[in-house]
Amino acid sequence: MGTWIQLAAADGQHIPAYVAQPASTPRGAVVVVQEIFGVNAHIRAVADGYAVAGYLAVAPSTFHRVQADVELGYTQDDMTAGVGLKAAVEALPAPGVLQDIQAAIDYASRAGKVGVVGYCWGGLLTWRSACMLQGVTAAVPYYGGGITTEAELARTPRCPVLAHFSDRDHWIPMEGVDAFRKAHPEVEAYIYAANHGFNCDHRAAFDAVSAALARERTLAFFQKHLG
Repeated sequence: MGTWIQLAAADGQHIPAYVAQPASTPRGAVVVVQEIFGVNAHIRAVADGYAVAGYLAVAPSTFHRVQADVELGYTQDDMTAGVGLKAAVEALPAPGVLQDIQAAIDYASRAGKVGVVGYCWGGLLTWRSACMLQGVTAAVPYYGGGITTEAELARTPRCPVLAHFSDRDHWIPMEGVDAFRKAHPEVEAYIYAANHGFNCDHRAAFDAVSAALARERTLAFFQKHLG
């Protein structure tokens, strides 16, 4: 369904992005921010799903500045590689990868209002996008690792945010979720009886019931704010 394009970031760097087009005129756009495994088959399928729902979907390669053409699976070796790549990107001088997400938002805006959704590390980047980037109308972070740290709690979103957490997430303990909800009562937050990564049907943590409910809520949220 999708094709690959090149986005131009503010510093002139070209970033590949997977783009999925809806069958008819877009009702808006969704930027899909990857996990630590690259714009792999799962993330492309997620983007395709938002296109089926009527949105122009854009999934930028947020690893490209440190390594091109990353497409990992979900083995322990893949996890180790992804963690290392994430650390390398996080160590980039500001604005780092956020300018690549901004380029995706700018491209997506041709379809109307833009929402951002991200998973795992992408959930953290989605939160930062809601707080720091321009042109974001709504944001949905899924179990964003690091989102409950003091530095992230101190940020203020510039748009409506819907956050998905889970009660058996060893990366985000419930006390962190409670702190996030206390710091940001304006965020619509849901907690699922599931593990970290429950949305990904390529990994053992997948929980079909939680994933379906979270998607239903996300689509309703985007319909409300994007059209």
